[in-house]
Amino acid sequence: MGYPKFNPIRDVMSGTIMAATSVPQLIAYAETVGVAGYRGLSTAGPTLLVWGLSTGSPYMNSGVTSITALMCKTDLDGESFVAENSEEEYVKLVAAYSLYVGIASIFLALVGFGKLAQSVPKPVRTGFKWGCSVGVLVSAVPNGLFAKGSKELKSHVAASFLSGHLKSIRASFPAATGVVTLSNFFFGLSRPELWSIIPTIIFILGTIFVIKGKEFLPKACPPGTEVIILTAAATIFSMNFDYPGSVVGEIPATDPDAGFSFFNGAIKIPIELLDVKELVTEVPIVERFGNSWIMLSISATLFAAVNFLSIMGIASGFEADDGIAWSAPRELIAQGFSCCAAAAVGSAPVSGSMSRSLVSRMTGTTSRMGCLVTAVIWIYLLPYMGIMSPTPKAALSAVIVSAVVKGVCMPKQLVSMVGIDAIVGWFTGILTSFTSPTIGFGGGLIVYAALFPFRSKPKEKKA
Repeated sequence: MGYPKFNPIRDVMSGTIMAATSVPQLIAYAETVGVAGYRGLSTAGPTLLVWGLSTGSPYMNSGVTSITALMCKTDLDGESFVAENSEEEYVKLVAAYSLYVGIASIFLALVGFGKLAQSVPKPVRTGFKWGCSVGVLVSAVPNGLFAKGSKELKSHVAASFLSGHLKSIRASFPAATGVVTLSNFFFGLSRPELWSIIPTIIFILGTIFVIKGKEFLPKACPPGTEVIILTAAATIFSMNFDYPGSVVGEIPATDPDAGFSFFNGAIKIPIELLDVKELVTEVPIVERFGNSWIMLSISATLFAAVNFLSIMGIASGFEADDGIAWSAPRELIAQGFSCCAAAAVGSAPVSGSMSRSLVSRMTGTTSRMGCLVTAVIWIYLLPYMGIMSPTPKAALSAVIVSAVVKGVCMPKQLVSMVGIDAIVGWFTGILTSFTSPTIGFGGGLIVYAALFPFRSKPKEKKA
């Protein structure tokens, strides 16, 4: 128990496995944010590099997760922004938000929020996680069922009886963005005659394979092998047949002059950076929050606080299982530094990734060197990632859906709650899925505080 003995060979092997198995997730979560999939590849390395240099955990990995991707897109109302502006401008908007979330994270660490976060009520955390998972699910499914993804689904909805009702909801309740997304989702599910046959087959079979595939693969295969197999098979199919659905698309070449050079150019880190000054002074992010800096600050702070719950859960799990002590302020600062790095390269805010962290531990990493190896591989092998260009988005949607569908359909922790805890948990989850993660989390805390006096006290055991 405790920190493992340092073994660089095991760290290199673990970091390499992590780099290979996570690529489909990087693309898929970038799509969830609302940016081009290749940006998930080009921005993951620098943020993980900063995380590896600042975290205290030997196992924990970070990056854009399904929850941070959804929260970012929802808070910024990304779909409407992209409809009115270019994707390039949206990337800058996302980057600016990452910067403010990073600053808020560091601020929270300095005022001692790290320890306070451990007292967030379990019903709120459980309901929030379920509500976010619902949002991730309904956002991913359209890319699996429709050749042109959510754009095609929206065009069908716009021509249906739902169009007028949804316009009224948007006008009356602007914060109810989740209601619109859920309505589109259920409309799409109810109209199978509109589905695209080939993408749908890849999506459904891919989801089943990722969920069940590990049962049939050799035990020697590392976690994530089923994801690589699905992605590779779908990509080969797309390359050799006239695939009718959406694909990742062209991955632009990296600017050869971009990045940092050390020792007179002997060592170069090929990273393209955004103009941070432009993010602060020119990007219209405050307009997304009613032209209120106060609302922007509150949203970024809530995002940072919610973000840290993932890190806290992962770190606490490793402490319980492996005896690895952790520092809440340090990990919160690591989150802040990594989000600032995300801003510099055009990424959504990052957080601890449970799946990647568990894979890191399982594959034998012994120190932070493991995630540093992963980061370096992603940075230097980016020019060769063009092989992912023909990858069907339906396969990537299968990767995302397979990660959340079981928890959405069978929320064991929520179902097991009773009394006031059940009310708070379900309220938080439903509010999160109907509005946004930020509103859902805040609303859950308010309801918990309001109902706290009515909670039944645990019965004392008789002597």
